[in-house]
Amino acid sequence: MTHSTMTTLSIPATGSNAHTESRTTQALLLALDAGSMRHRVIASNIANASVPGHVPQRVSFGQLMGDGLLLQPSLTPELRSSGQPAALNLDAEVAAMAQNSLHQQALLRALQRHLGLLSLAASDGRR
Repeated sequence: MTHSTMTTLSIPATGSNAHTESRTTQALLLALDAGSMRHRVIASNIANASVPGHVPQRVSFGQLMGDGLLLQPSLTPELRSSGQPAALNLDAEVAAMAQNSLHQQALLRALQRHLGLLSLAASDGRR
């Protein structure tokens, strides 16, 4: 995966507080998209573990907060303190994959609860 295939993730700005619930849903979806990107990068690192000269990649997100939320992903090689490419640690990659999976599951549970509350509010508390 190269930097050129990364896309900007954003939540459009809104003019009123009436869209707060919509923005919450969008923020959760944005976090899920970011986690999906991270998952793909980790999977690529694992898949290329036996490729000679493969340099592990990391995805990070610069954040800009304002009326809207913008996450600009960047893909960077993992380097040692000397500036040389780091060797791939397969155990660390598998652990990062597991941690990212748990994070995604937590986000999905949060989205499910949020949508459940919206449904309850829309039905005036009737189930």
